[in-house]
Amino acid sequence: MHRRERTLKGFAAPSAIVLLALCAGLASMASCKPTATPQPAKPPNILLIVADDLGFSDIGPYGGEISTPALDQLANEGVLLSNFHVLPTCSPTRSVLLSGMDNHRAGLGTMGEFVTPEMEGIPGYAGYLNFEVAALPEVLRQAGYHTYMAGKWHLGSEEETSPHARGFEETFVLLQGGGSHWNDRKPLCPPETMVYRRNGKEVDSLPQDFYSSRYYTDRLLEWFEQGRSDDKPFFAYLSYTAPHDPLHAPKEYIAKYNGKYDQGWDSLRQTRLDGLKKLGMVPSAAVPFPRLPNVKAWDELSTEERALASRDMEVYAAMVDYMDEQIARVFGYLKEIDEYDNTMILFMSDNGANGSLPTAYPGQTEEYLDSFDNSLDNRGLPGSYIEMGPGWAQASMSPSRMFKAYPTEGGIKAPLLVKVAGKPAQPGMVNQSFVHVRDIMPTLLDVAGAAKPDAIDGREVLPMQGQSVLDLFAGKSEKSYAGASRVGYELFSFKAFIDGNWKIVWMPKPLGTGEWELFDLSNDPAELHDLSNEQPETLREMVALWNQYKKDNGVLDIVPRVPK
Repeated sequence: MHRRERTLKGFAAPSAIVLLALCAGLASMASCKPTATPQPAKPPNILLIVADDLGFSDIGPYGGEISTPALDQLANEGVLLSNFHVLPTCSPTRSVLLSGMDNHRAGLGTMGEFVTPEMEGIPGYAGYLNFEVAALPEVLRQAGYHTYMAGKWHLGSEEETSPHARGFEETFVLLQGGGSHWNDRKPLCPPETMVYRRNGKEVDSLPQDFYSSRYYTDRLLEWFEQGRSDDKPFFAYLSYTAPHDPLHAPKEYIAKYNGKYDQGWDSLRQTRLDGLKKLGMVPSAAVPFPRLPNVKAWDELSTEERALASRDMEVYAAMVDYMDEQIARVFGYLKEIDEYDNTMILFMSDNGANGSLPTAYPGQTEEYLDSFDNSLDNRGLPGSYIEMGPGWAQASMSPSRMFKAYPTEGGIKAPLLVKVAGKPAQPGMVNQSFVHVRDIMPTLLDVAGAAKPDAIDGREVLPMQGQSVLDLFAGKSEKSYAGASRVGYELFSFKAFIDGNWKIVWMPKPLGTGEWELFDLSNDPAELHDLSNEQPETLREMVALWNQYKKDNGVLDIVPRVPK
């Protein structure tokens, strides 16, 4: 967005006479200048960056050891949120992010890959971003913004449910939840395919040197340059697939972390927790959730097992490092065209770190997984398929319980960095106020001066549930609005409700007790001490709140089929 400066190269005769008359009697003609007509300020640009399956403490601003100078800079210039909550998995989070609505109202009551016969025909379980809600790019485009998206969509696989059909004018997207980061398009599991779309149309082939994080960034910079001529503000959604499995990174970036994780996941889990304590993000007395029973102690692993596991985390770190470098390219370009200061920038993860194994994907086969070369030398390079695994995921989410897929804190607590346009009141501050992903869209509409819509393109839409937290992001307020921390969860029949410091969780055995559990997050962030028997009245009140949440949002609450 260039601001073209208009210069006066000379005066026509009538203009000169008028100016001389106005200046008559003044001591010096030098002090007399024509008055410029005030121009309305251009609305701020908005850059929303989402990492895929990034752990809470992976990046530098949250005490992580991975090199992230661009995100370090962003944290120093804005606000760092220590109590930001999302959904347990990617597409439900993204449905809330782009609608300001509960995932059941937005069509992702479950992920599209997990729609069951009981859910068929129910808008809240469509498996794509439904048309009962207004999508953020639809509203911002009506408000006069350029709207760009590069990266992972995961909110609809058909042309009519693609991002180009939901308000983005320029798109290059992966429709599915993940897959190879190289040009070979190897999916997460055999039933899936990797489909890329450019402005709604399927892409036939990828460049030979394709690597996801770089290519998405290239496309976005191309559109920025393309849109500079009309001086319109932009909304850009840069939706990286890093560091989602399979873990892939350029070889030289993996080499940077050689030996970095040889101390193992038990040590890293404690180191990450110590870092969070030092930053004041968790209580000083917090202890980490114990290593899961299916994860071996590091010193019980064989030499070969340790080498392979260390390499997996080295590749993961390399992915995050490389992503940060791409983010730095975007920041550099915005500074070069003098738009950085007028751009609101948000960086977040869509859920907790991924501790699941590739065998968990629907339709996965041993034959498919055996077709990859996961030798030590090829791990993380083309033709490999590796993952973070539960040991490293627990370390990334320390001190929290579990990780991605669960409504415990390890699944739903995520990093969020925000830099507002202009000068924030208190740059570099850590804010501990509860913020939920449903509040992002209303906040961005507030930034753009756009009202919450009643209708989009002639179709009526549901009233938004989230509220703006712009004053908090700008450092003008220390707390969110009243009721910001009152939020319910249901996904895969796992349930939770948060109200202030109180939280209830329901998960079937052996993941949980099969009953509602009650926790006080203010002094038990790891959800280790179930207070349901000690605080029965509080438990009843919280369960009543969840039941009201279920009613208000059309939650099916299907009883899970637990294998005997």
